[in-house]
Amino acid sequence: MGVDIKSYLNPPVLLVIFLIVVSLMFIFPVLNMILLGAILAYPIKPVADKIQSKLNFSSLSIILAMIVVLIPLIILIAYISFEISSIITSMFASHYYLDMDSIISQLPFSLDSVNNSINSSINEIAKYVLSYIVKFLSKFINITLDLFILICSVFYFVRDGDKCISFIRDFVPDDSKNFFDNTLESIEDVLRSIFYGHFLTSVIIGIFGAIGYSLLGFPHGIFLGVLTGIFQLIPIFGPWPIYWTLFFVDIATGNYPRAIVVLLFGFFLSTIDMYIRPALSSHYAEIHPLILLIGFLSGPLVYGIVGFIVGPLILGITYTVLDNYRKEYLIGDE
Repeated sequence: MGVDIKSYLNPPVLLVIFLIVVSLMFIFPVLNMILLGAILAYPIKPVADKIQSKLNFSSLSIILAMIVVLIPLIILIAYISFEISSIITSMFASHYYLDMDSIISQLPFSLDSVNNSINSSINEIAKYVLSYIVKFLSKFINITLDLFILICSVFYFVRDGDKCISFIRDFVPDDSKNFFDNTLESIEDVLRSIFYGHFLTSVIIGIFGAIGYSLLGFPHGIFLGVLTGIFQLIPIFGPWPIYWTLFFVDIATGNYPRAIVVLLFGFFLSTIDMYIRPALSSHYAEIHPLILLIGFLSGPLVYGIVGFIVGPLILGITYTVLDNYRKEYLIGDE
């Protein structure tokens, strides 16, 4: 017996569909910030609840929780920027400390042509920098708006996330509420699996890397550990780009004993990942590595840098929803 679609497409339903489509058109440019806000609200909410149990002020507790959770991320970004700038500065400093007089005296050509070329290059660089500054200023308003929407999204998702879920649940038919509730539980499992099984694993591997590289005497050992943790987030990489690079640098400089030790240490980092990740995520959703890989690689193409977080989460949630639907309606009916 066919379904009479016309009976469902009454004027109120058509009005709701129209308004939803128009609303999506308005929020689509900032949808990535809203999604990221909902994701960040998940780890912030437990912290806010604990603070609220002491303060009894909801809004203040949420703001303090956001500060507690986001400050380490801000410090990490500032530290990475500082280390990169110091490395670049030291490279230029070592270059300019060369004995320029002896080098100039051995040049087989006149410096006038070189000066003209340098001046021309400086003009081109200045034009490029000025153009870049103009483009950056033109995007500054959009960046500020994105950050404002992100902060507001985190705040209100933490405060009213439960109300939002209850609001959506009221539209679910009674015979599908069980599926809706199971889907919410599956989504929470995905969030826990990714946060605990992947982000926390990267933090642990990064700490091990920072300690090991520092003990081995590498300059910027903590920075190398941070890079190791960042690479660990990407399934196709892991820690190997860092320790293989250090291995070849030591081979090139003749430091063969340390080259062997850093390679063995790198193998240790890659090995413990196979034990830490399952131990942390085994209690939650099991997500196939290919899903995470596609999410990490395709997410930035769609949502920019935030896609590294949004991409794997959306694909992981989609997989669990489809799997839950398969178990609820397809396998269950057999």
